[in-house]
Amino acid sequence: MTKKTLAMALGAASLALVSATAANAADTRTYRDQGPRGGVRIGYLDCIVGAGGGYLLGSAKEVDCGFHTAVGSEPLDHYSGAIRKLGVDIGFTTRSRIIWAVFAPTAGYHHGSLSGIYSGATAEATLGAGIGTNVLFGGTSGSVHLQAISVTGQIGLNIAATGTSLTLASVN
Repeated sequence: MTKKTLAMALGAASLALVSATAANAADTRTYRDQGPRGGVRIGYLDCIVGAGGGYLLGSAKEVDCGFHTAVGSEPLDHYSGAIRKLGVDIGFTTRSRIIWAVFAPTAGYHHGSLSGIYSGATAEATLGAGIGTNVLFGGTSGSVHLQAISVTGQIGLNIAATGTSLTLASVN
């Protein structure tokens, strides 16, 4: 194994360990946002991210999402958009899946409430099967919002540490 390959493998393993720790921390039983917006967990947003490659300085992939209520299994609302990354993004992934908890001030949801632009950072490490985490803030000026931290599952060969934006538009 060459020094370059070994260094990349160690870097990917370190990033995977950090991502796994962040993902574990995000998967707690308390679903209340600690920020000033707080609220009630009303459901989750389940997004499928299209396959694609990273081009050293970034990538752009399509997303297709469904909002599910906390008590229902069928999607109540559908969204489409794009996730764009700018930074170190090397490799390729097949379809990925990202899941966010969704919060509101009270137990209610209005059609299209999650449309908007979210921005923040992403860290991913994939060697075969991999994980990642996204820390994104934003959306509309409305009161319904996404949990700041999400967990990503994907298959491929990829390492990424990027600034990230997610744009969602309601398609119902």
